[in-house]
Amino acid sequence: MIFQSDLWRKAMEESGEKRSFQSIYKGKVMFGYVKVFKPEMKIKDFATYQAYYCGLCRVLKKKYGISGQMTLTYDMTFLTVLLTSLYECPTEKETCHCMLHPVAKKQILTNEITEYAADMNILLTYHHFVDDWKDEQQKKAMIGIRSFHGRYEKIKKQYPRKVAQIERYLRELSRMEKAEEKSLDKVSGVFGKLMAELVAYREDAWTEELREMGFYLGKFIYLMDAYDDLERDKKEHNYNPLIGISNEKNFEENCQIMLNMMMAECTEHFEKLPCVENSEILRNILYAGVWNRYEAIREKKKS
Repeated sequence: MIFQSDLWRKAMEESGEKRSFQSIYKGKVMFGYVKVFKPEMKIKDFATYQAYYCGLCRVLKKKYGISGQMTLTYDMTFLTVLLTSLYECPTEKETCHCMLHPVAKKQILTNEITEYAADMNILLTYHHFVDDWKDEQQKKAMIGIRSFHGRYEKIKKQYPRKVAQIERYLRELSRMEKAEEKSLDKVSGVFGKLMAELVAYREDAWTEELREMGFYLGKFIYLMDAYDDLERDKKEHNYNPLIGISNEKNFEENCQIMLNMMMAECTEHFEKLPCVENSEILRNILYAGVWNRYEAIREKKKS
């Protein structure tokens, strides 16, 4: 799962902090599929979304340094907006300068959810390096593990049950991928369970709906990533659950049907949540943003 960010590579170069880490990390983390579709957003809504994005960036840097800041993703920004809207958390507004925008001050929004999203970002980044080490025994992956290990242990102490569950799902996913699991439903379902765990911030009346929403969003992300990486995985002989059906006559149509089904289930559970504030931002992402990325991938395949 890869999210490439030239922006943060530039930040690493300008900062001077841990320059060698840039060559190790290269901005790879998470997915980057769950983001807004700006052309269909109101100006004020995009400004709010950007403020949450910048807030998450600020918290990552404050808690985990510039290397932690490099893990910033749109996916965790979505999680921040979703949970803030649901739980109506008191949110602090600030303006500040940042390294990439040194002249004009940027508005930032932060709250307890931002802290949680930052922790989950670091958790997933650490496991990204662990997986790379297990798969390829690359030296750069070991350096990444060492860099994030202390932070990971702190998060593990703070969320022991959640981390244990996520680790279990990651082990199961790794086992399935190594065994070249043919069932799309099974392998994407494991990642769905992992996302369900991330989305379920609290144990309360909304936990079940959040878990169901997260489960289908996770399946969508896993399948989208497989669709995005299909040609490269074929060339490099990597595992990809779509390879086995990629030569079928109706492959493109079937992929779209599967992705539609996953998002239909995801949005059905989302609509049951009492998200009022920033609901237009969330709907923009779920009904337009994720499909904008899909269309971009399709166009790329055609060229």
